[in-house]
Amino acid sequence: MRAPEHALEPSEPQVAYEIGGQRWNKGTTGFEEAVAQAHEQHLRPRCLCQRDTQGQGIEMYVARLLDGYIVKRMPNTGSQHATACPSYEPPADLSGLGQLLGTAILENPSTGTTTLKLDFPMTKMPGRSAPPPASSTASSASSQGNKLTLRSLLHYLWDQAELTRWQPSFTGKRSWATVRRHLLRAAENKVVGGHPLLASLYIPEVFSVENKDAITARRLQQWTRSRPTSGSPQPLMLMIVEVKEIVPARYGHKAVIKHVPDQPFGLDDQLYRRLARCFEQELALWSAVENLHMLMIATFRMTDAGLPNIVELSLMPATAQWHLIEDHFDRQLLEKLVGEGRSFIKCLRYNAPTSKVGVSASLTDCGASPHFLIIERQSFNKDESAGDLERLITSEGQRPWVWNALVEPLPKIPVKGRSYIEPLLFKPASGDQLNWGSRSTMQTSRT
Repeated sequence: MRAPEHALEPSEPQVAYEIGGQRWNKGTTGFEEAVAQAHEQHLRPRCLCQRDTQGQGIEMYVARLLDGYIVKRMPNTGSQHATACPSYEPPADLSGLGQLLGTAILENPSTGTTTLKLDFPMTKMPGRSAPPPASSTASSASSQGNKLTLRSLLHYLWDQAELTRWQPSFTGKRSWATVRRHLLRAAENKVVGGHPLLASLYIPEVFSVENKDAITARRLQQWTRSRPTSGSPQPLMLMIVEVKEIVPARYGHKAVIKHVPDQPFGLDDQLYRRLARCFEQELALWSAVENLHMLMIATFRMTDAGLPNIVELSLMPATAQWHLIEDHFDRQLLEKLVGEGRSFIKCLRYNAPTSKVGVSASLTDCGASPHFLIIERQSFNKDESAGDLERLITSEGQRPWVWNALVEPLPKIPVKGRSYIEPLLFKPASGDQLNWGSRSTMQTSRT
């Protein structure tokens, strides 16, 4: 059985749960069995990072994955957790996630599955041309609606994979293998059009000359799902990859993908022209900064000749630490945070327009309350931005940090505080014994 919940990176804070009247420290002997039993008995664990509105731990639920179980936060409860808790996430309204929850993203704690509604097709009718790619600013004509565009799906999976989180101990530990593993895990129990997302999702393995034949065989086996059938809609594959280059081919253009050196992906001339127009800013940034990754999320199909052709795509650059960024200002801020050894969560825009104020990052090392960091850009609607900033004042009266990137240099980052997880006292049911685990120590609750 796999280690439950957030065991994605080393050096995480100690996390404790109440399960069936007992306290368990995550990762200690017997914890995995307790989580499995909670799933079988339909019990709701409680995270003991701090109290909820009823004075208890924060309610969680257990979902079953392919190789074990995972303790997950209940929908829309991430902001109730302590900022140092791995289950904490900024309020959904701080990004574009809020407008998609309950509409494009339907989480069912009873089954542990999440249904996703997409605004792009996952099949292609014979003879029909490809739709235009998602644009860099609006993702598609319906981006203000209640469905996931290609770009917002990438943001969602990045969030779910916890690749938006950063702390100093992660330095040097994120590679493509790590990114791939986290994304595949994030896609588990996600359903699209009644089918598991994993069945259609291709994320390339790390290429190895020694294992080339085995890697190629696994890749081709997965791609058989998209083989054309005469007279029937052709299923499309979805891929998340790192682009090495996009260059002219003998006919049309081709995308060369890192870790897939032996198989280019075709783009027709129309799609290539749209690509250059829609993602001019992203491509310019990628060209100018050597250590950036360029990520592509795309649908593709297999031709009659057995070759992959891209149908629709979206591009987004990422830093050396694999943080998705919008522009040069975003990159400056994140490099500053990483260089100063800060802990933070990168907030993503999803379908929200660039004219709307959004939090770029949320510092999680400033004590009990997060500190929101905002980059003010020329595209902001000035009449709306003042009201948006007022709504971002925390319950403690803390105002967000704002950088007017067009008129001033990067300001000083708010200082670190004491990351605090409230040691919530837990009273067991009569006759039960507390399981403190091998490394746990009892603390007194705050009054």
